[in-house]
Amino acid sequence: MPNAPVRVRLAPSPTGEVHIGTLWIALFNWVYAKQHHGTFVLRIEDTDQKRFVAGSADRIYEALYWLGFSPDEGPQEGGSFGPYIQRERLQLYQDAAAQLVGSGRAYYCFCTPERLEQVRAAQTAAKLPPRYDKHCATLTREEADRRRGAGESATVRLRLPETGTVTLHDLIRGDVIFKYDLLDDSVIMKSDGYPTYHLAVVVDDHAMQISHVFRAEEWLPSAPKHLFIYQALGWEVPAFAHFPLILGTDRSKMSKRHGTTSALMFRDQGYLPEAMRNFLVLMGWHPKGEAEVMTTDDVLAQFAIEDVHPSGAIFDQTKLDWLNGLYIRRLTPDELQVRLEPFWHQPADQVSPTWLTAALRLVQDRLVKLSDIDQLINFVFPSVWDSELTTFERSLLVPKKGKTDQVQQDLTWASTWLQTQSGTWTAAGLKAAMLVAIAAAGKKNGDVLWPLRVALSLRPASPDVFDLIALLGPAESQRRIAAFL
Repeated sequence: MPNAPVRVRLAPSPTGEVHIGTLWIALFNWVYAKQHHGTFVLRIEDTDQKRFVAGSADRIYEALYWLGFSPDEGPQEGGSFGPYIQRERLQLYQDAAAQLVGSGRAYYCFCTPERLEQVRAAQTAAKLPPRYDKHCATLTREEADRRRGAGESATVRLRLPETGTVTLHDLIRGDVIFKYDLLDDSVIMKSDGYPTYHLAVVVDDHAMQISHVFRAEEWLPSAPKHLFIYQALGWEVPAFAHFPLILGTDRSKMSKRHGTTSALMFRDQGYLPEAMRNFLVLMGWHPKGEAEVMTTDDVLAQFAIEDVHPSGAIFDQTKLDWLNGLYIRRLTPDELQVRLEPFWHQPADQVSPTWLTAALRLVQDRLVKLSDIDQLINFVFPSVWDSELTTFERSLLVPKKGKTDQVQQDLTWASTWLQTQSGTWTAAGLKAAMLVAIAAAGKKNGDVLWPLRVALSLRPASPDVFDLIALLGPAESQRRIAAFL
C-alpha cells in the first residue's frame, strides 16, 4: 500500500503459551510502527476452536506488556477497526467466501474426510505430492446449491489456476515466484461456518487497512493463495516481509529440546525486558558496526527491514545470558533491589537495609538472571547457612591438590589469626594483613583461603573470601568456622 499510513499487526492464535518467536515478530512490527509514526495492531486469531486454550489471550498481553510492546489497537485497547477477535467477525468471512464462490474463484466441496484420506493414500502410494484432486471443482453451481439445500455438509475451496505463476515481492527476500501447478485448492471456509487462516487473514488485513504484513517464513508457501484472494476480491495487496525461522545453535528449528521456548518463562526466570529486547533484535539483523548493546532508541534509529537476513535466526542462549548479566550489572543498588523483589526469598533473619545492600554488591556481577539470587547470596543469612550445613558435603572443603588432614589445621590457624584482629574489618585490610601472615607461617594461600571461603559459604564458588568475612563480621565468621572445628 504505497503512501498509505503504516499499520502493522501481530495476529497470534490463543493456543497456549506464548512462543518466543511470537514476541520476536512483535518486536519488528512494533519497531517499524514507531519508526514510521504508524499503528501497531493486536488481533487475536481464534477461529481454530479445536486448539483454543482459555486464558491464552491474557498471556499474550502479559508477554507484550513485559517487553514494552503495548498495542495501539486491540481487544483491550479498542479502535476504529474492531472487533479485534476473529470469532466476532464471522459474517465478514462468510460474505467474502460467498463473493468468491459467486465469481467462480471458489467452489463448494462435498468430499468427506474418508474420501480425502483415500485420495491422499493413493497419491502417497504413487509417490505424488498430496493435494486435493479437484473432484468437486466441476460441479455446477446449481448442483452445489441443490446439495447444500438438502442439508449436505460442504466446505469452500479456492479455485486456483492450473498453469502460470504468481510473484510476491518480499521486503526481505526480494521477488519470490510460485507456480500454480504446484499449489492445492485449499479450504477457505470449513463446514462449521468458520474460516481457515487463508481467508480470515486476508479479510482481516484488508478490513483493518494493514499496510505491512510481517510474519514468519513458515507462511511463505501460503502467500500465493493469499495474493490470489486479494486479486479475486479486487483488494490492494499490502507489503509483505517473511522473517526467517528461529533456530537453535544446532541450526534446527527451535523447540523445547533447546530449552525454554515460552516467552513468559524467560520473564519468570528473571531475564530483564531490556536485555531480551536487545537480544531479540540482534537475531536476524545487526546494525552497522560491531555494537552488541543497543537501547530502544538505538534500534529505532538504525533498523531497516531490508537488512534482515533471510536465513535462519539463531537463538543463542549463551549470548542472552551474557546480555542479561550485563544489564543487571548496570542497575543501581536500589534498582536491583526493586527488580529482585519477585525473586528474592529472604529469610526472616533481622538484618539492616545497609547490610542487604552490601550483600547484593557481592553478587551483582555474578548474577546471570534474577532468579539466581537465592542460590548466590542467601547463605549469608545465618538461618540459611545453618540449615544447609546439615547436608553439606565436607569433601568440598579440600582444595585442589590439597590434603584432607590438613584442612582442620589450616582452618584452626585461620580462626586463631582472625581472633587477633581488632577494630573494623574491611576486605582490603584483612586481605593485606592475612596474606602476609600466611606467608610468614610458611603456608600456601590456596590451602588456607579455599577451606575458609567454603566454610563461610558452603559453596565451591562464592564471592571473595575477604569480602565475605567483612560482610559477616567477626562473630558470625568465627561461629561458622567453629562449626567445622
